[in-house]
Amino acid sequence: MNSDLVRVKNWRACFVAEIDRLKRTPFAWGSHDCGPGLAGNLVLAITGVDCAAQFRGEYSTAAGALKTMKAAGFDNLADLVASMLPEIHPSEAGIGDIAAVPHEGPFGYALGVVNGERIFVLRESGLGTVDLLDAKRAFKVG
Repeated sequence: MNSDLVRVKNWRACFVAEIDRLKRTPFAWGSHDCGPGLAGNLVLAITGVDCAAQFRGEYSTAAGALKTMKAAGFDNLADLVASMLPEIHPSEAGIGDIAAVPHEGPFGYALGVVNGERIFVLRESGLGTVDLLDAKRAFKVG
């Protein structure tokens, strides 16, 4: 677990700049999906630490992502994130923290990044938001 993450001095500006960049980046498994692409890149932007490095470029399809997650020893994405970041109650999550929203499908959850009362999520059609109340698990970033 990487509970010693510290946010960089200008993390809010880094957060906004990364969200702007992500809005213009097309969805791609392994580089711009909800794991390395959204959650991983935002953690990197606001802390300077790439928690998702081991997963970047390791797969290029949904089936490959599932195989990679299972090979790492996890049954769902939230448990994978819990191995890297301290878990908190979703009501304690602040801007830049990671949220896990239940998702029907083999990953169990979709990952997003908290932005106040909304969570940025990545869809194949682009960046969207859902209500923070949709999160069932959350993880502290710095």
